[in-house]
Amino acid sequence: MSDSKLAGQFFDAAIGLLTRVRDEEAESIAAAGAAVADTVESGGRLFAFGAGHSSLAAQDVVYRAGGLALMNLLTVPGVVGVDVMPAPLGSALERVDGLASAVLDSSPATAGDLLVIVSLSGRNALPVEMAQNARALGLKVIGVTSVAYAENTRSRHASGGFLRDHCDIVLDSKIAIGDAELTVPGVDAPFAPASTVVTSAIMQSMLAAAVEQLVARGVEPPMLRSGNVDGGHEWNGRVMTENRDRIFYRH
Repeated sequence: MSDSKLAGQFFDAAIGLLTRVRDEEAESIAAAGAAVADTVESGGRLFAFGAGHSSLAAQDVVYRAGGLALMNLLTVPGVVGVDVMPAPLGSALERVDGLASAVLDSSPATAGDLLVIVSLSGRNALPVEMAQNARALGLKVIGVTSVAYAENTRSRHASGGFLRDHCDIVLDSKIAIGDAELTVPGVDAPFAPASTVVTSAIMQSMLAAAVEQLVARGVEPPMLRSGNVDGGHEWNGRVMTENRDRIFYRH
């Protein structure tokens, strides 16, 4: 069987986007890493949030091998994955005014903490209000989004603003509107989205930059090891015990 031309084209597209992000967002990623390091060093807590498929990149940095133990998932019932039934309900909830404030008010997030909000379009009420309210509470907010949406679509929030308008630091994923990299005759819709690949890479690069900053400051970052290597469970148990007041996925 010969190699798939379309599969190769998708890899090329993803690599091209990753290269653009690496080169064009380097300064912003370094700034985001420094902000994470500042929060770790000062005793603050770290949170990540995403809705729908944007939640995949947020989940990818929480409680995982090689990850920063202090990163917590800020969950909004019904919007974190496609397991909600019916699945379109999750998309509808992203447009509900007031949901973000209710979630933040009942969460452990407080002034001095940091929240990373992942939203590809950044146009729905939920991510916009999440950023607005988090900053009002005194959190540092990092937005991971596609600036193309803010420049070429209309906001669905009453303010007319996008996620990027309410963040301390914005990381642009460079994903084109529609999030589909390939087209082919005979298929009426574009396909092969790359946002998960690129956004997850942005999140991991940001945390790598944070680790670099912490080491330079003489602070050992609390990292998790794989539970599938010898000693991993014991290591993780110690790290989570030492940082129990900043970790919420254990309770």
